[in-house]
Amino acid sequence: MPELLQFRAVDTHYGDLHVLKAVDYRIEEGEIVCLLGGNASGKSTTMKAIMGVVVPTRGDILFEGKSLAGVSIAERVRRGIAPVLEARRLFPRMTVFENLEMGAYTRARGPEFDADLERVFTLFPRVKERLRQLAGTLSGGEQQMVAIGRALMARPKLLCMDEPSMGLAPVFVEQVFDIIQAINRQGTTIFMVEQNANMALSIANRAYVLQTGQVVLSGAADELRRNPMIREAYLGEMKVE
Repeated sequence: MPELLQFRAVDTHYGDLHVLKAVDYRIEEGEIVCLLGGNASGKSTTMKAIMGVVVPTRGDILFEGKSLAGVSIAERVRRGIAPVLEARRLFPRMTVFENLEMGAYTRARGPEFDADLERVFTLFPRVKERLRQLAGTLSGGEQQMVAIGRALMARPKLLCMDEPSMGLAPVFVEQVFDIIQAINRQGTTIFMVEQNANMALSIANRAYVLQTGQVVLSGAADELRRNPMIREAYLGEMKVE
């Protein structure tokens, strides 16, 4: 499959702090790829660099073979990259419907908008029931559904998800991962940062492991689940079949 996203020897800095260090990633069309790592390993910085919030100090990021250097956040969304932000980041005093509308802000309103709304409602029937409710009054799981739905309203080719299971009750965690697989089966490529390594590796095609800004392991998700280092660092004592 052709490469959708590629990092080529990317470095990032926050002032004197060197965060990503010559990082290489490749995300192919149709994949689910997860990014694992401890706190301050550079996972969220990776997502911010994809969206243009953080600018690489060295190296390049390519989307569909074209450099993203100098490309605005709005233009990245127009080209087909949409984020599902850590901690959901909805507009709490806006309704669910208004939050979904914001996901389509780079596109002209037309028949496609209604079709995309229906797609969101099919994936998340509960979102349809809450359309006129203020987003800030929803449960954590419902807010995550709206956050994913808002990203889908941009019709992304690549969905970048930063900790999609964070703060969710276990019943919602399983539901969110089921939805991620459903979105992927519909043709959307997914690059996901996730603390729940076992769940992430169980649905991913491939994975990367970051430590202090450097990729220390990468490969097929099934292989990494069986890797002793991964089992000790991220899966605890859980037996992997």
